[in-house]
Amino acid sequence: MCGIIGYLGERPATPIIMESLKRLEYRGYDSAGVAILNEDAHHTSVVKSASKVDTLIERLQEDMPTGHLGIGHTRWATHGRPTVINAHPHTDCTGKVMVIHNGIIENFAELRRDLEQRGHVFVSETDTEVVPHLIEENFRGDLVGAVRAALAKLRGTYAMAIFSQHDPDLLIGARLNAPLVVGIGEKEWFIASDITAIIPYTKKVLLIGEGEMVSVTPLGPEVSTLAGTAVKPKIIEVKWDVAQAQKGGYVHFMAKEINEASETVSNALRGRLSDEGEVTFEDFALTDRQLLKIRDIKMVAAGTSYYAALLGKYIIEDLARVPVEVEPASEFRYRQPIIDENTLVLGISQSGETADTLAAIREARRLGAKVISITNVVGSSMALESDGVIYLHAGPEIGVASTKTFVAHIACLYLLGIRIAAVRHRIPPERLRELTAALKQLPGAVHDVLESAPAIQELARTYARYQNFMYMGRGINYPIALEGALKLKEISYLHAEGYAAGELKHGPIALLDKGFPVFAIATASQTLEKMVSNIQEVLARDAPVVALVSRGSQVLQGMTVDALEVPAVSEFLSPIPNVVALQLFAYFVAAERGCNVDQPRNLAKSVTVE
Repeated sequence: MCGIIGYLGERPATPIIMESLKRLEYRGYDSAGVAILNEDAHHTSVVKSASKVDTLIERLQEDMPTGHLGIGHTRWATHGRPTVINAHPHTDCTGKVMVIHNGIIENFAELRRDLEQRGHVFVSETDTEVVPHLIEENFRGDLVGAVRAALAKLRGTYAMAIFSQHDPDLLIGARLNAPLVVGIGEKEWFIASDITAIIPYTKKVLLIGEGEMVSVTPLGPEVSTLAGTAVKPKIIEVKWDVAQAQKGGYVHFMAKEINEASETVSNALRGRLSDEGEVTFEDFALTDRQLLKIRDIKMVAAGTSYYAALLGKYIIEDLARVPVEVEPASEFRYRQPIIDENTLVLGISQSGETADTLAAIREARRLGAKVISITNVVGSSMALESDGVIYLHAGPEIGVASTKTFVAHIACLYLLGIRIAAVRHRIPPERLRELTAALKQLPGAVHDVLESAPAIQELARTYARYQNFMYMGRGINYPIALEGALKLKEISYLHAEGYAAGELKHGPIALLDKGFPVFAIATASQTLEKMVSNIQEVLARDAPVVALVSRGSQVLQGMTVDALEVPAVSEFLSPIPNVVALQLFAYFVAAERGCNVDQPRNLAKSVTVE
């Protein structure tokens, strides 16, 4: 959610921190701040903004701080309004300790009362401010020890970067249920909430594990548990480069990422699906014997990932004939799920850091289930805490509203369905060959959809004036209707609802009139005739209809509908090209309305707090 960047090295810290904060804007935020320890180590320059990073940059240009140690932060408000005072960094009574924090300190109120009784003075409404005061309270000449003692008193979630005038060559990071990594450069080090922030400077990343902290000095980083036990560092090499995290000529990151959908499907399949239909995952971990013991599958996710999981239910049950339940992770973690060693739990998360989904897979493992996570981020918390992981290989996604990663999730779920079905001998050889060939042709079908962008844009101009939308789909495209509605409401701030088309007459049809358009997914399917009947019901209520149809289809001939054609593929594989068309429609509607497409209001890319 919030963005964290810290720097210690031989170069001036301020420009590096500001450039990194710009790359972290996609996470969603409402205020920003930076603290730089000046070269004399006797003064810390703190500059904050209650708006965007650009405002912060303007203020810094008036009096650019010097120094080689600093931290920067983009804040998404949880405790306290988005004001300059509440923006991070926060400090102690002496003004020497600086802290930035992503997460929530659940017991901050009692800690604050206790500290105030001992004479500490607070200036903000935030939960974070208790941390520098706790460090001040515990400081006896050893900053690392004081940080350790302070963290021991906290309940909740956090990723932090900390420095102090007491030790001008020390940068400290710590994490608990929130992402944090260390970038290792040439005589310089970075602490960040996201690899995207540091990728222009280094591709060598040290992963900070759950409940660990890192102390960075000019001699390098040392990792330990919060209790002080040394931990062997785990270092990975990032495969993508900075160009993948830039717009590449597009107006918005979201437009760029939608247009990467064809490549995304190819990357998800590459090296994993042989021409004979054999599926291989490099970090899967579960053996064929373990997969055979699986009696049922439960999928946990949130937001767009939840709709990907709903699609996964259709895919896996169809191919492998194993019962699948899909549940919002936020609900799963607070009830008593029926799980044992014969249950496979799939965690679906783009970031691998989604708080509710991470908590759900932890509960599943506690109950004895095998856990596989499907995520885009190598070394994320979910990846590290699962029995196995399926990486999306989608590259960085900067736009807050997930697009190409949703497509990658679906592609990976097709592969997983084939893998489980093959082990259980549930998929006939002839169907396997047909499915394999069709999957390998999907990138071409997606490319065809992208080529139709001008027609979709023209239609979006017509419909951008409406305030309400209904999306309807049937079968495997019902989750696509849900996702299409979500995309529209996320980035254009219009009211949109997704429904199974057969449910239309059970209530939602009461909403329809000439001012309430319906987007119908009417591509080739075994229930297409029923969908046509649903469209006729909509038209009878004078509601405008946009229909997604297979190229060359005549089923809506004679009806007053606005048709969008997509390549004719099998119903089973149609969700991928269909959702790309819906993503484009949502994007063009939002752009037509002048909305902030990449950073929609009130939203964050990675929700790492409840």
